Amino acid sequence: MPSTSGSAVRHPRGGAATGRRAGSVPVRSGAPRGAVRPRLRREAAAAGRRLAVPALALAAVMVGLGLLLVHVLAKSWVGTADLAADRDLAAEHSGPGNAITAVLTAMASTPVIIGLTAVAAVGFRLAYRRWRESVFVVCCVAGETLIFLLTTLLVHRNRPPVAHLDVAPPTSDFPSGHTAAAVCFYGAVAAVVLLRHSRGLLRGAAVAVAVAMPLLVGTSRLYRGMHFPTDVLAGLLLGTTWLTVSTRRFLHLDRTTR
Repeated sequence: MPSTSGSAVRHPRGGAATGRRAGSVPVRSGAPRGAVRPRLRREAAAAGRRLAVPALALAAVMVGLGLLLVHVLAKSWVGTADLAADRDLAAEHSGPGNAITAVLTAMASTPVIIGLTAVAAVGFRLAYRRWRESVFVVCCVAGETLIFLLTTLLVHRNRPPVAHLDVAPPTSDFPSGHTAAAVCFYGAVAAVVLLRHSRGLLRGAAVAVAVAMPLLVGTSRLYRGMHFPTDVLAGLLLGTTWLTVSTRRFLHLDRTTR
């Protein structure tokens, strides 16, 4: 009888199963390694197709609001109220308040947001074994940043004429980038948790952080003399709108295309 050791064994249904010799490493099941990059490219391409036009539209709206504020509303009672609020907060500066608001501001600073976004993207990829959630978080933060930079490039508003507790960045005062970044990052994480998890405690905690962080960051930016109240409101508008659009048009893509 001929030996079948180390040779291909004919499968009963007509396929061929390759014999495995002793000491060989078994092949892992799942997606081939070469399929990872094409899937990432497909997700990134889908995000670009569905989010590019809304991003340009939102940027146009933010620029329009900024120009209206700088050239019209700043000379009205709105500008007077803006300045009065900043002066009142500057008069309340104290050691503990300065320390607390420094920590809150740092939670939405550029280096921290970039680091947290990278951690979230890697964590979601490992947890869910797909790229949708990772690309979503990156698009939320990167898209908000691009819209913010375009707005500050075209809208020039000076910082409030009060004591500044932080070094003023080179960008314009309008809108508050820290506030918008806090909305988009912490809100994006909460959106993923709401989509992928059913446990009430985890969902509640994610939503609580997503709501509290932008409000705390925005308040800290006002306290530290870095923005007018209308800048913070504009940051909330930018972040909330972009997060909503990204969630509906990309994160929930499977639902909206059925």
